Amino acid sequence: MSPLISLPSRSPLRHAISLLVVAAFVPSAHAADLLTITQDALEHSATLNSSRSTFKSTEAGQDVERGDLLPQISATGSLYHQKVFDEQSSTLSAGSGSGGAGSDDSYNGSSAGVNVTQALFDATNWYEYLQSKKQVGQQSLQLEIDQQQLLYDVAEAYFEILRAKEVLDASQAQEKAIGRQLEQSNEQFNVGLVAITDVNEAKAAYDSARAERIAAKSDLQVSFEALERLTGRRYPSIESLADDLPIEPPMPANRDDWVDLALASSPSIQYAQASVELAKSGVDIAQAGHLPTLDAFADYSYSDSDNDYTRGHGEDLQVGVQANLPIYTGGSTSASVRENTYTLEATQYDFEDQRRFTTQQVRSLFAQVSNDVESVEAQREAIVSSRSALEATRAGYEVGTRNIVDVLDAEQSLYESISNYADARYTYVTDLLQLRQQAGVLNLDVIRGTNRWLRDSDPVSLTTIDDDGASAVDDIGARPTPPPPAP
Repeated sequence: MSPLISLPSRSPLRHAISLLVVAAFVPSAHAADLLTITQDALEHSATLNSSRSTFKSTEAGQDVERGDLLPQISATGSLYHQKVFDEQSSTLSAGSGSGGAGSDDSYNGSSAGVNVTQALFDATNWYEYLQSKKQVGQQSLQLEIDQQQLLYDVAEAYFEILRAKEVLDASQAQEKAIGRQLEQSNEQFNVGLVAITDVNEAKAAYDSARAERIAAKSDLQVSFEALERLTGRRYPSIESLADDLPIEPPMPANRDDWVDLALASSPSIQYAQASVELAKSGVDIAQAGHLPTLDAFADYSYSDSDNDYTRGHGEDLQVGVQANLPIYTGGSTSASVRENTYTLEATQYDFEDQRRFTTQQVRSLFAQVSNDVESVEAQREAIVSSRSALEATRAGYEVGTRNIVDVLDAEQSLYESISNYADARYTYVTDLLQLRQQAGVLNLDVIRGTNRWLRDSDPVSLTTIDDDGASAVDDIGARPTPPPPAP
């Protein structure tokens, strides 16, 4: 059967349909951004999933402790056959016609019983239950700590890739520039314009630049592996950081405000406080060992036998209250009280140490971020100055006032400035995120805000590494200056 519509083999419509069909089956190759990778990490991180499982285990432990406060019911039962091997007899039993050969020495029996116990007063079980609730709360804080740590680790690994790529770009550009200088020196030496020492100096500088480029390439590969470890996934490419990222001082602009925020919000401080409360529960549990316990109980038992003497069944029911008062336990209860009291004292010191540590970290990071703002601008200006110095040195070399070593040093200075500028930018971003983490306010919204400064127009990928390729860093000095910090 012929088709209803026949298209020419080279018709524009057939070509358009072919492109649509191909596009429908070819997967998208967009670069991954920070938000997407972070969401992958939150779902697939082995460390965070382990923390989640530990939290669920702690919740189940609370149910275990609650069970000790509820009724305890147990049942028993047995079926048995009993045979008596006894050849003794008495005159009385023989004369009376009972026992001896006429006794039943083999019979069957059965029994069953049910026991119900309800604690009316048991301070130990009650305090253990209260402690288990506090353990759940503490473990939830640990889960929050682990989640914020993961958010920071992913962001740090992400920006470490971008940092390594810019260092690699600078190394490639430096190698290429010095390679051109080496070629020029060789040409000048061949016509007798320069001495062999100039060629040797250029060759040594080129070899050093090549070694730096190889090391930078290795660093980029390792950085991609570090990100894969956190998420369990490999990303062909990731988005890069926009050139116009605003480099601004941290907000709020007052250091003490950040400290107050950390003291109120830091899950690490709250975890240390929860440890104090747990230790107090331990003291209560130990002291409860001196108190009596009171239980209500009910016992029901049933037995049946076909023995000639006890043929039939019997039932028994007991209902009552029982108390237990520990009088002397060898001193272990008092020792347990002392042990838990010292544990409580230790957790109080740990809590104070955590407060001091967090305060110091927040203050240091606030100062570091503030310095990063100035450092980024200084490194940008250093690129402009180094580029001007290189141009002047090259001009001096052309007229004979500067030598080849001066030119190579100027080349080295320029590309060091480029690397230092990239390092300063990414240090600013990671320091700001770490400040938020120490303050206890690093969350997915913060990552989402950072993600807005990424771009997919210049993705970073391992497959784009070109050992001999040119770099885009040649025009870094011409990049737009970021907007001034907000007042």
